[in-house]
This record gives sequence, structure tokens and C-alpha cells, in this order.
Amino acid sequence: MTSRSRLPFYIAVFLLIAAGISLAIWRHMELGIPWLTGEQRPIWMVEARVDFDARDDSVLASLNVPEQPPGFRVLSEQAASPGYGFSVIEKSGSRRAEWSKRQASGPQTLYFKAQFIPEPSAEPTPPLRPPKARKVFWEEPQATAVREILDQATARSSTPESLTRELIRLMQPDTRTQNTTLLVAEENYLRLLEDMLNHAGIPARTADGLKLEDARRRQQLTPFLQIYNGERWLTFDPKTAEQGVPENLLLWRQGAGSLLDVIGADNSEVGFSILRQTVPALQLATMQFESKGLGFLSFYELPIEEQSMFRMLLLLPLGAFVVAFMRMVIGIRTSGTFMPVLIAVAFVQTTLVPGLIAFLAVVSIGLLMRGYLSSLNLLLVSRISALIILVIFITAGMSIIGYQMGFNTGMTVTFFPMVIIAWTIERMSILWEEEGGREVLIQGAGSLFVAICAYLLMSAPLAGHLTFNFPELHLVVLGLILLMGQYTGYKLSELKRFTPMKVYD
Repeated sequence: MTSRSRLPFYIAVFLLIAAGISLAIWRHMELGIPWLTGEQRPIWMVEARVDFDARDDSVLASLNVPEQPPGFRVLSEQAASPGYGFSVIEKSGSRRAEWSKRQASGPQTLYFKAQFIPEPSAEPTPPLRPPKARKVFWEEPQATAVREILDQATARSSTPESLTRELIRLMQPDTRTQNTTLLVAEENYLRLLEDMLNHAGIPARTADGLKLEDARRRQQLTPFLQIYNGERWLTFDPKTAEQGVPENLLLWRQGAGSLLDVIGADNSEVGFSILRQTVPALQLATMQFESKGLGFLSFYELPIEEQSMFRMLLLLPLGAFVVAFMRMVIGIRTSGTFMPVLIAVAFVQTTLVPGLIAFLAVVSIGLLMRGYLSSLNLLLVSRISALIILVIFITAGMSIIGYQMGFNTGMTVTFFPMVIIAWTIERMSILWEEEGGREVLIQGAGSLFVAICAYLLMSAPLAGHLTFNFPELHLVVLGLILLMGQYTGYKLSELKRFTPMKVYD
């Protein structure tokens, strides 16, 4: 193959490798599957506790719950409310958890639990229709004070964000003037900011945030200010004018009319408890497959029995890669082309030492029996068939002996491929007759060495993790095997033949 005709081949190999790597990166970013085993991710468990005193009448309790807070993704939700009906409904543009009961009396406690995953890229769903600033009417002298404050803030700003920051600064105690003193009271400060921004034509609303700290109980929400800049809602601290959602702050309520409404009861209140947990990143990714609608791209959707089968099958390309590298680049001679792969698969099932002992025992006993069969002058088909039956008897006997002696690994000898072992015994016997015992030892030792190398790679936890969770990486393995197939140079084991040709000074 000339260099020019090889160009399409190299392009195809490059595309295979690029496709495998690209698909694996996409799967990692889209589904959150980790590259390494044992990787952990934090989860925040937030529990809202609603307490009230029922008036011996029907009760309807409604709690605002977050839908998609910025910086977090909702993993799961559940309620603990014995004797109450429960549902989560969309109401007036917000999600609310509602409990209902025909009759209740005395102190009542309801619980709502949710798990949140930190995800910096998570953004709230944009509104279907751009919100409009609501109309606010003022009476004198407040109307004049509002107008003068807004004029002053407008003169120092050029965008809705800068206007909001300037307005908050003007309303602070150390910068207040006669106009702000007339308007501001501690109980109406945040509501006043919201009304003034709406009056200035900027849609504004209030939000309540929960500061996430591990093992905290009976926490209350902290109020924040939000404005709409024409593209999305922006969050501001009403005291410092700092823009953005602080780290580890969960916006529980955004724009809903109220946090908690209870009909048929008195003394209602809500408190929050917070707990930080860690879970394996892979487990978390599999939990999100269904919610993202991408479960069909994963082997985890298959039955458990089929998953176990694919976990083993997807290791075979790694064994094939090791065999190809050892034979074509290193130059190790083996008995059969891919016999070492099958031996390595058996080692994965039996573990290395018991599998190695079992394999050597089966082959050794089989060679002795093959010597007797050769003296009978049987035809090839008959001889191979007899060998298969004898190998089955040998492995069955070893399994029974191992079980009686208390070795559980003796039962896994049956994982060895019987037909392949029979053919291996036949090939070694013929090789012994034609080439001698030395060649049998060389090829047998080479087969075991390559099988052990393949086993070490296939049994590595990282290899099993990557092959099962990123099956597209097998395209990379395929591309590398194709490249090795083009190698026509000297094998490393052949270099010793040219040692006498070294030129010495």
C-alpha cells in the first residue's frame, strides 16, 4: 500500500478515534458519568417543617417549593404527612406543595424533603412571556420623594442592573436623605425597593434564599431582590447591592405570592433543616438518566442479567488489543491467535492464581490423555471429540474435588472454554511431535504471559468502569488495532538477532 493510498485509511482511523473520544466526552458532560471510579459528589438534603394548630375543621396547607433554582438541580422530592392528602401543583406561575385533610385538631406537623445537586450551569427556566413592570401609585408627599430618588439613581446609571445598585445604595442608612427617611421603614424596606423599581419600569420581585450549611436545624429564609433585565432574572442582596446568587445559597422562593398559606389553622410557621451528603458520582448519574430522557443511551436500562453479560463482553476488545500488541509489536509467540484472550476471560472469573493452577492442570492431564489417543490412530474429528469429552470430565472432577476441599474457586473452573482447550491440547500435541518440547514450552509460556497481561488490564476497576460506561471508547481501541495492523517493522523480540551487527569503535 503506497503512502498516497494509505491516506484514506489514516483518515478513517483518525475519524474512528475522534468519534470515540468525542462521544465519551459528550456522555461525561451530558449525563455526568465520571471518568474515574469512586468519585463522590455532594448532595444537599433540605427538609421543610410546617407547624400549625388546627381548629377542628378541614385544613389546606400550601407551601411554595423550588422548581429549578439557579446553581442547583432538583434530584428528588417527597413528603411525610400521615393522614393528609398530598400533591405538588403549578399555581400562578409557581410550584406549591399542598396538604389537605377533612378534619384536624390540635398541633400538626408536616414535612417536605428535597435533594439538590450543585450544578453551576443550571439556570432557571426562562418565562414564556417577558414579565411587565406592575403599576404602582403613590400619594403625596411620598410620590415626590420617590420621583426625586429615582431621578438621582437614574442619573448615575445606564442599565437596569446599575439603576438597582444605585437605588439600594441610596436607601442605605449611611446615605439616606430626607426623602429616603420619609419612605423607609425597616418592615417595608424590601417591599419599597420592589415598588420603586416597578414604578421605574423595571419588573422586580422578592425572593427567599436558604444558606446551605451542614447539620443546621430550624433555619429561616433570607430575603433577596430580583429584577428582570429583558433576558433573565437577576438577584441582588438588598443590603449590600451585591449582584448574583452567593455560593451555597438555595433560592427556595422566587416571585411567588407567599411562602406558606394555611387555611383552617392558626399559628402556622415553617422552618428548614439542612444536611450535606455525598454519593458516588456514577450512582448519581444513573439516577438522572431517566429525568434527562437519555436512559436509552445507557446499559443500565437493560435487565441485570444482560448487564452482567455486557460487562464481560465489553472487556474482550481490551484483551484483543493486548494480544495484537504482544504478537505484532513485541513478537511473542502464542498457541493460537486469540487463545490468550479466552484464558484471560476465564482468569477474570476465577481470579489469577486458582485459574492458572486449573488451566495448567487441565492442559497437563489432557496432554497425557492425548498421547494415549494418538496411539489408537484415530481420525482428527474423532480425536478432538474425545478430547472435548475428556476435558469436561477433568474440569468436572476438579470442581467436585475443589468443593469437597472447601475451595469455592474450584467451581468456577467451568468458565474455561472447553472446545478451545481441547483444540489447544491437540495443537500442542502436534507441535510436540513436529517441533519438539522446547517449542511447546515457548508457545505455552507465551500464551500464559499474554493471558496474564490481558487479565491484569481487563480486571482493573478503571478498565471495567470505562468500557461499560463509555462503550464508544472501543472505537479508539479499534483505531489503534488498525494502526498496529499496518506495522511492518521489526518486532522488539527480533532486535536481539541484530546485536552482533553493532559497530564498535
